[in-house]
Amino acid sequence: MDTRRLLSFVRRAVDDYEMIQDGDRICVGISGGKDSLALLAGLAGLRYFYPKKFELVALTVDMGFDGVDYAGIEALCRELDVPYHVKKTEIAQIIFDIRKEKNPCSLCAKMRRGVLHSTAKELGCNKIAFGHHFDDVVETFMLNLFHEGRIGCFQPVTYLSRADITLIRPLVYMPEKDVRYFANREKLPVVKSPCPADGHTEREEMKKLLDTLERQHKGLRHRIFGAIARGEVDGFKLV
Repeated sequence: MDTRRLLSFVRRAVDDYEMIQDGDRICVGISGGKDSLALLAGLAGLRYFYPKKFELVALTVDMGFDGVDYAGIEALCRELDVPYHVKKTEIAQIIFDIRKEKNPCSLCAKMRRGVLHSTAKELGCNKIAFGHHFDDVVETFMLNLFHEGRIGCFQPVTYLSRADITLIRPLVYMPEKDVRYFANREKLPVVKSPCPADGHTEREEMKKLLDTLERQHKGLRHRIFGAIARGEVDGFKLV
């Protein structure tokens, strides 16, 4: 697996934001999408030469949809020598069958986060790594601006005192097109989301809007990211 370009993005973010310390046991949240699988490959490769020694565990929160097959992810984890765990839940039934949520994304994300945090702690992890990439940073910033009228984004590193766990996002410098290229070239075992709301979200609308604006104003996403860093929004910084 040729991870050199991926590793360059991951190492830079990990160094700039001091994401990893000696003795960390990091839970990689595996949704089954290209981003989390690329992150897993990147951190698995980083283990072998990074000066600070750390362990990895991969964890998928199974939402309870029928017919989802994780065999490909299990095989990838064996290849990367990373223990893989699947936590079964009934989140899908609660949201779609019992509560019949019209706007399910917010509640779903909250429930998944809760399960992920508690299960990571059960697995002896002190950190959780998420696969949010460069484009996610820009899209989240713009979504908060458009829909909430506030300047904000998720943080590269976040300590959750109530859960006593730290969240890290080592792909924040890596554009989505590079993640997609890596996933396709390495034939990562991407599991298509069975969620009926997939592809019909405000984030997808923002992605399309930014694509349109980017065609008219080349480099727009990089200028927005630069503004976030220069403004030191939510822990981002110019390095």
